Order: sequence, then structure tokens, then C-alpha cells
Amino acid sequence: MKLGFVSAILDGWTFEEMMQVASDMGFSCVEVACWPQGKAERRYAGVSHIDVTNEDDSYIEHIREVCRNTGVEISALAYYPNTMDEDLDKREAAVAHLKQVIRFAALLGVGTVTTFIGRAQHKSVEENLELVREVWPPIMKWAEENGIRVAIENCPMLFGPDQWPGGQNLFTTPRIWKEIFQILPSPNLGINYDPSHFVWQMMDYISPLYEFKDKIFHVHYKDIKLDQEKLKREGTMAYPLDYMTPKLPGLGDVDWGKYVAALTEIGYEGYTCVEVEDKAFEGSRSQILESLRISKEYMEQFMENIN
Repeated sequence: MKLGFVSAILDGWTFEEMMQVASDMGFSCVEVACWPQGKAERRYAGVSHIDVTNEDDSYIEHIREVCRNTGVEISALAYYPNTMDEDLDKREAAVAHLKQVIRFAALLGVGTVTTFIGRAQHKSVEENLELVREVWPPIMKWAEENGIRVAIENCPMLFGPDQWPGGQNLFTTPRIWKEIFQILPSPNLGINYDPSHFVWQMMDYISPLYEFKDKIFHVHYKDIKLDQEKLKREGTMAYPLDYMTPKLPGLGDVDWGKYVAALTEIGYEGYTCVEVEDKAFEGSRSQILESLRISKEYMEQFMENIN
């Protein structure tokens, strides 16, 4: 397994600066944010360290050269929109850019794109599964034609009133994963596995690793801290951010020893990336960099004997 981070936390750094940070800190890889230029619509979205609309050979070679010079690999190109948005214009734009990210990954020689399946947040699960049948077959056909694996993160994208009631990503539980994999039986479709989202849903985040071991294409390291007193007062029907907080690995409730042990037992040898969404470390550039240092040092205690 190789340890890296999701580049979205280094908003304001250029691609070259971001890769140098990864190199200086000793990270092996980076999941590179590739949002449309200047289209930030939410926290951690809108970051674009690679312009996937620029298909010039010299630009692509420059990216490869930076990777060679820094010794840092690109684990995946990342774009996390709502491809099943109820606003059809937004849906069309999201799907079009996702296809562009897939195409650019093929041109660059990066084998994986990380994203969301999306969700019409005011429709039922059953209605959204029908939307998957409508929206996603052409995307997966495009991915297959370009030889790219698509790894869907299991974040519900339900945090506050903006995503109420259903959230903006259907790919949330093993039961739904099975149904989506039946609808889209493509060997190029898999999981970007993040245990933290199971914590606040109070689900088992270990056993699905074994059940879906052949579908795990990419891995995130992010933690969640449940506030039990708030949960007792607010209940599970409250907005999730009313009773949980994203944290750096080791500062929340994920048992990282068990998680990494399970990854090794299923034979996972791919990329693993720290995803920083801890507001306690976002007050300045130095705090952001410190969050990456802390996360790397913490996760290495579980990984140092298997790399």
C-alpha cells in the first residue's frame, strides 16, 4: 500500500507546489482534485490542481515530469459532483466534466478516477436507482472505452440543510452497493472506501472490506468523532453535523489498527490517501501542512511494516 493525501486541502497551492509538498513530507502519492476551473460550490469542492480541459501534449508531459522529479505518483484524478442532480443543467455539466476527467486520466496514464454516483436528494432510494440506470451506463461505457476504473466514494453527502433530506450521493451502504453493481455490472466500477462515513451512520466498517474486496479500487483515511451527548439530545434524525465532526486520522472513532489490518488481510496493495476535513487545522497554511504531517505520522505506525 502507498500512502498519500487528497489534494483538495491544498487549495491555493499550484499543482507544482502541491506535489513538492507531498515530496518534501515523504508521501508516495496524491489524489489530485480536478474540478472545473473556478467553480467552487461547497467546501473542498472547486479545487483544480490539474486542468483536464487542456489536452496539449506539452501540458500532459509537464505533469508527468513533475511526478518524475518529485517521486510522487498520482493515485487518481478526483472530481466529486452530483451527477444525478435534480437541476438538469447542473447534472449535464457534472456528467460532461466527469467524462472529461476520465478522458484526461487516460491521456495521462492514470488508471483511476474517484467520484460520487450522485443522488436526486428529494427522491427515494428506489427512484434514484432508476436514475442510475438512466445516467450511468454511458459514463461507464466511456470509462471502459478509455480503460479507466471509476471508484465511487461512500460519502452520503448529507451534512446539513443544503443536502436535506436524502443527501447527494446514493452510494452509501453495502446493500445499495450491491444493487448498483447489479445495475452497472462493469469490471471498471468500484469503491473508494472511506470508513468514517460508516461511523456516523453507526455501521460496521470492517466486514464490507472482506465482502467487497475485489471492488475496492482506492482507499481514504479520514476520521469521524461522534459526540455521544449531542447524539442523545439530537437523535439520528438530526442533521449529521449536529452530532459528529470530521477529524484527522486518530482523533476520531475509527479503529485504524483494525482497518489497516483488514486491508492487509484482503490483499489490498493499492493507494491509500489521507483526506483532511478537520476544521481545527484549517486556520492557516501552516496548520494545514501540520495536519498532513500529523496524519502521515499517525498512519505510518500501522503501515510501516507492510510497505
